[in-house]
Amino acid sequence: MSLLEVKAVNRILTDNNGQRVPVLNNINFDVEPGEFVSLIGPSGCGKTTLLRLISGLDQPESGTVKVNDKLVTKPDVSRGYVFQHGSLFPWFSIRDNISAGLRVTQGRHFDQALVDQYIDLMGLKGFESAFPHQVSGGMAQRAALARSIIMHPELLLLDEPMGALDAFTRADIQNVIYRVWQQTKTTMILVTHDIDEAVYLSNRIIVMTPRPGQIKEIVTNPLPYPRQRTSDEFLKFRQQIQDKLNFGAKDQVAAS
Repeated sequence: MSLLEVKAVNRILTDNNGQRVPVLNNINFDVEPGEFVSLIGPSGCGKTTLLRLISGLDQPESGTVKVNDKLVTKPDVSRGYVFQHGSLFPWFSIRDNISAGLRVTQGRHFDQALVDQYIDLMGLKGFESAFPHQVSGGMAQRAALARSIIMHPELLLLDEPMGALDAFTRADIQNVIYRVWQQTKTTMILVTHDIDEAVYLSNRIIVMTPRPGQIKEIVTNPLPYPRQRTSDEFLKFRQQIQDKLNFGAKDQVAAS
């Protein structure tokens, strides 16, 4: 049985003028336990909206989203969510941010050793007492990832968590996410605009069309892990995904 099932999902939003705007149109896909799946497509195609539907933060006009064959109707701790800017609590230290969920679910006797484990895993040792404004964007994202993954979600939703980072830090966080995924076997879904990121991390890549977002193609990544970003095989597959994203480019060239 699939962990996630998205079936015939449609979503319509209302703009500032009161006009109804179709955002997602007839979205269908499954995700198996332990998979890493990326959603990629042009800005405004509904990737984040789709992630919010999976999380339970939003509801579709029609269609269903199921996790473990149960209808998603609201957020749940079994589905972690990491935002682009991390959304750390500014009044909490890095350690307190990471343990925030544990304190809610386990009370004051939460597992301190587990927090230490994730501080080490994320490379945050020595910064436990710092506040979010005292650390780099990359460290803040590491803490946000730790805060979500420490709750052992069945499904971790990543909404462009590296989008605001410089190239070096971005690659570093990609490696952190890969290491966490390999160690925890958590099912992950990543929204990204970065083709290299999707190719580096994903088992499968869902290519979406411009708004209203539809699934153009679901592509299985043939590259074995760990992946080398400069290998011929990597660059060849990257080009395949790039070609699938160049909607109408060949027609436009022909017409000119």
